[in-house]
Amino acid sequence: MSETAFRELTVHTAPANSRRLMEATEQKLGFLPSAMARLAASPHTLEAFARISAAFEATTLEPLARETVILTVATRNECHVCVAMHTRKLRALQADEELIQALREGGRLPDARLEAVRVFTVEVLARAGGVDQRVLDTFLAHGHTPRQALEVVLGVGAYTLSTLANRLTGAPVDPELEPYA
Repeated sequence: MSETAFRELTVHTAPANSRRLMEATEQKLGFLPSAMARLAASPHTLEAFARISAAFEATTLEPLARETVILTVATRNECHVCVAMHTRKLRALQADEELIQALREGGRLPDARLEAVRVFTVEVLARAGGVDQRVLDTFLAHGHTPRQALEVVLGVGAYTLSTLANRLTGAPVDPELEPYA
């Protein structure tokens, strides 16, 4: 793939239909991530990710459970941008460092409830949704609901889109995210 196949766009060089989301992201984060600047080449893909990730953020899963799903997908798909971005978010949520390290390494989590989310997410990914009944039962036994099982699938979809697009476009880790890389 040519290094210039996916260049970073700005609000001025991006397709008109990408600009509003780019501006909103820059305002929210204080910078425009390279991943978004590259994804902006496809307004439809950018909008789809914005909508599906917003829908995932609005689910009944608690914030640490959502981040568990995201980092499980990100580490599996080797998306260094997502790992850095969501490590930053976990630190903003004041997550325990042991939890953050375990998520970044794809290891067993110190919190049994979040570990059930991680294992369930791994199973959704590995078996294309054909989750073993024992894994689903364990997820439910830790206080999660059938609704939340479907919400995990929503998160897997959102962050599969993101991680694959980031890898395809060769999005680098932004300087603002380097401390979390």
